Amino acid sequence: DRNMTPARLVELRMAEQRAAAETLGVNHVVFLGYPDQGLEATAELRKELVRLIRHYRPELVITHSPYQRYIWWHRDHRQCGEAVMDAIFPYSRDHLAYPDLLAAGYEPHKVDEVWLAGAEDSNYKSDITATFGLKINAIKCHKSQLGDDFTERLDRIQARASAAAEGEQFLMAEAFRRVEIPW
Repeated sequence: DRNMTPARLVELRMAEQRAAAETLGVNHVVFLGYPDQGLEATAELRKELVRLIRHYRPELVITHSPYQRYIWWHRDHRQCGEAVMDAIFPYSRDHLAYPDLLAAGYEPHKVDEVWLAGAEDSNYKSDITATFGLKINAIKCHKSQLGDDFTERLDRIQARASAAAEGEQFLMAEAFRRVEIPW
């Protein structure tokens, strides 16, 4: 839509993300406010991610693989994955990283594992057979990104989930590169 402005698109996509989160039962979404197609794995982004990791203290973080190039091709996704991986290790764990965050009460935190989405060398499959319909309902909330014919996209999503489950006891899966953080 050539009449769409960046400000309107931000509001629209934030509303869509909130609707998708609500569909999935997620009651809190954090938006960092970086521009679409302008994300950079900067020290500023990394510090904000460290603050969030130290605040929420997750055992598991799921992010985009910063190492993939051909599956999704979206530069923002790769930049996000790189910044998240750097924030997880070593920065969120080390007390010497960001002393101002430490002084503000954000104690270091060690994330136990990371699941990288879109990785070309996946080593972990999560069974989504029972929740596939819920996933589709959440995806449908992103109307501004779907286009008019969702049938073709749904066929691709189903085929990818079925292929990811190949060799498993379940029918549909999400594939990730699972990385355990031993330090």
